Amino acid sequence: MSNKVYLTNEGFLEIEEELNNLKEVKRPEVIKALKDARALGDLSENADYDAARNEQAKVEGRIQELEKLLEVAELIEKRDTDKVGLGATVKIMYDEDEDDVEEYRIVGSKEADPSNNKISNESPLAKAIMNAKVGDICTVESPNGNYNVKVLEIM
Repeated sequence: MSNKVYLTNEGFLEIEEELNNLKEVKRPEVIKALKDARALGDLSENADYDAARNEQAKVEGRIQELEKLLEVAELIEKRDTDKVGLGATVKIMYDEDEDDVEEYRIVGSKEADPSNNKISNESPLAKAIMNAKVGDICTVESPNGNYNVKVLEIM
């Protein structure tokens, strides 16, 4: 994991919520499953015990991952809206086609969710429009070829 992980306040809170759920709900469930499986006797051929141990490893691994993520997280502060930056919501038009307008929020890579129009600051589109102003036309370099977008609004 790189040194800096950018998160919006909402993303930070979502990660904290997942971490708390894992610690307060999932971890006790796994511990109970382990105890129940041990009570069945011989552990060498106990599928329930093996499954509970595997689940325990996944839960503990995810807890460690989330704790480390929160340690290195840098919160994205609200910025002015005169140019595109982390945390900004941007309305863009593709290749001067007024029917092809999209709105995206630029977030850190751990919070990216393209299906909800949250794109990573490391994506080709975000890189192309970073620091652009309303009215700027930017060229996006993508694996499928370059295309232009026009920044219509920064929120």
